[in-house]
Amino acid sequence: MDTLWVLQPENRRYLSGFKATDGQLTESSGSLLINKDSLILVTDSRYTTEAEKEAVDFEVTTLKKGFTESFPKIVSKLGARVVGFDENHLTWGVHRELAKKLRRLSPPVRLAPVKGLVEGMREIKDRDEIHAMSAAADLMSDILSAVIKTLRPGKTEKEIAWQIEGLAREGGADGLAFPSIVASGPNSALPHAMPTDRKIRAKEPITFDVGVKIDGYCCDMTRTVFLDGATPKFKKIYKTVRAAQLAALKQIRPGIKSTVPDSTARQIIQDAGFGDYFGHSLGHGVGLATHEGPRLGPEKPVELKEGMVVTDEPGIYIPGLGGVRLEEMVLIKKEGPQILTRDGHFYDF
Repeated sequence: MDTLWVLQPENRRYLSGFKATDGQLTESSGSLLINKDSLILVTDSRYTTEAEKEAVDFEVTTLKKGFTESFPKIVSKLGARVVGFDENHLTWGVHRELAKKLRRLSPPVRLAPVKGLVEGMREIKDRDEIHAMSAAADLMSDILSAVIKTLRPGKTEKEIAWQIEGLAREGGADGLAFPSIVASGPNSALPHAMPTDRKIRAKEPITFDVGVKIDGYCCDMTRTVFLDGATPKFKKIYKTVRAAQLAALKQIRPGIKSTVPDSTARQIIQDAGFGDYFGHSLGHGVGLATHEGPRLGPEKPVELKEGMVVTDEPGIYIPGLGGVRLEEMVLIKKEGPQILTRDGHFYDF
């Protein structure tokens, strides 16, 4: 490619500073065209003012007509011949229509898929990014601690989730990093459960998977708590998950393959007899997106590097009974892992 076309919102913000988000995949607030001579931000009149203010290194081009009608003219003026695009963020319909019009240009222009180019750059965080993520983690830790103190049997999952969101707004967050997971009793066996009208009860697991954004950057943390103690079975499950988490944490270091922490945690859970109940990967990168590279899983090993921020989140989920997940967000430093999510709600069963 001679020109890169950036559509993915987090990639767009990372490279340009333009903060607008996309309401959905088929509604874009803008895209970037980058080549050796030009930095162009293409948007429409709804976002021109913000784009000019935030993307100070980019020339802002405001579309006067429909995107697929105007975009080929901009590309042609750039002298592009091969335009690389985010292969995971362009719909087939737009690609088909645009590719047809680009082929008709003289000389013709070809679209070429690009995977992971900007995402790879985003994996290593700089000082400002780490500062924002640490601030988000601190705020979320304070919010979760406050919410846990107010837990009483009879409160619903939805009520607790609304409490978290309210405290996030009051605390100065941009917003939630993702919809809060508050899952109690059997619902805690659903890794990505949605809050319901179910009332929390004593001696059952209550899992919180929560996060906020500050300056665009996310935090992600999970705690499982119990009111009035846990049953013997859940004490064993909890102890197993916590042991797996701590063992994996020691392996989250520069130079270690991303599969090693996962296999360390997975073996502990397997040895305790719960191997069939841990189905997801150990963790993932966090940054402008809640889920980004690198992935800490059993496949596709990559080398962990200083400056990456990843999660360490083993879990055990027993259908119909409940589950336990514990998650820390960890900065990989030269000397080893630094936990950013400082909330201390853990049990020593």
